Amino acid sequence: MKFKQMYMEFSRLSEYGKPLSLLFARLAIAYGFYGPAMSKWKDIGSVSEWFGSLGIPFPTLNAYMAASTEALGVVLLTLGLFTRLISIPLIVVMVVAIITVHLPNGFSAGDNGFEIPLYYMLFLFIFVTNGAGKFSIDRLIFGEKN
Repeated sequence: MKFKQMYMEFSRLSEYGKPLSLLFARLAIAYGFYGPAMSKWKDIGSVSEWFGSLGIPFPTLNAYMAASTEALGVVLLTLGLFTRLISIPLIVVMVVAIITVHLPNGFSAGDNGFEIPLYYMLFLFIFVTNGAGKFSIDRLIFGEKN
């Protein structure tokens, strides 16, 4: 068998892993948002003050919006419900986090750089472009091409 044929067969077979990979990625990203969302809700006043110190306009409103978006994201990503839609505001949250907090620290996660929020954005973009996958409420409601 030629290399090209072997590669094409491997590619065909690897497609069977796509539903599980999307499920595991959704659950991992949802879990990653859980801690920050709960921390924000636990002390929204301090988050608002911190947002103000970062120069974020309307810090109280934006603290509530960020906490709500993250918490809603946890639920919707876990369920695979409106996955493409919720991924967009979560990407915006990550862009704001990168610009206001992480960018001055460089790339490395160990230095509180923008590495982790960038990875979250990339995964969220995968959800925007691929949907939630086979194991999702989106699939049940909207069909195969959710």
